[in-house]
Amino acid sequence: MHEIILHHYPTSPFAEKARLILGFKQLSWRSVAIPPVMPKPDLTALTGGYRRTPVLQIGADVYCDTALMARRLEAEKSTPALFPEGQEFVAATLAQWADSVLFLHAVSLVFQPESMAVRFAQVPKEFVQVFSEDRAQLFSGGSVSRIPLEQAKSHWPVLMARLQQQLARGTGEFLLGSAPCIADFAVAHCLWFLKATPVTAPLVEDYPEVAAWLSKILGVGHGSHSELSAEAALTCSREATPAPLPDEAFFEPNGFQAGQQVTIAAVDYGTDPVTGELVFAGVEELILRREDERAGVVHVHFPRIGYRIEAS
Repeated sequence: MHEIILHHYPTSPFAEKARLILGFKQLSWRSVAIPPVMPKPDLTALTGGYRRTPVLQIGADVYCDTALMARRLEAEKSTPALFPEGQEFVAATLAQWADSVLFLHAVSLVFQPESMAVRFAQVPKEFVQVFSEDRAQLFSGGSVSRIPLEQAKSHWPVLMARLQQQLARGTGEFLLGSAPCIADFAVAHCLWFLKATPVTAPLVEDYPEVAAWLSKILGVGHGSHSELSAEAALTCSREATPAPLPDEAFFEPNGFQAGQQVTIAAVDYGTDPVTGELVFAGVEELILRREDERAGVVHVHFPRIGYRIEAS
């Protein structure tokens, strides 16, 4: 049984989503600190080039994108459920909206000059410059661009009013019922991001029902975890064998074949491509086999939604 390893850094909103899911599932995990900006040589030795945060590792299997990580952790421990029976579609769709629409609005609001001045008040100016250049590169070449601040400010009351209404008229304390699900964690990490400075915190705190709900979600915590070095994580990968492929028919509507060399990349931002041998294509998931001198033979897992696959 391999340990669950999360490669992340403290201020990453999507990493907070993953940490909360691990806490919700009451799973023990190892924490590997990664740089918030490129280069990330230890991480990309595992992923083959994927740079977004976080990355989940279990032995020699590497999972990219929190949408897929959630499904893997659901398979690891089915209860409490992230995808409640009968609400799987609604939960996944609301989570996808939060991870895209809500998140991009939060990014615009967090990165406004007044907020950034507070966030980076104690940070050397040289790092601020590096960080700004890195985030510009992150959004280069993708299908999305940053939402103009004025537009984000105009849209925000609508988004929050809809969340308030859902909480007020729902069937329980959480977005889709009496227990948290994947939708709650996807919305929560965006709002957690905003609460990091007094400039943007009122964008959450001015909505009492949402603020109270968010406190409950953040109260889930991060579960039991301990630190692990990046080198130790690479050793875990190198000494492990990828898990058996899912017991599901190979299905690739664009005609790619098992054993073919392909490239997979995100389509929205952080579009760094990963090349390898396509070993599995399922309804939700694509898996590449690749070999690295430091990481050994690994299977890198991607969700279908939000990613493109091309012949390499």
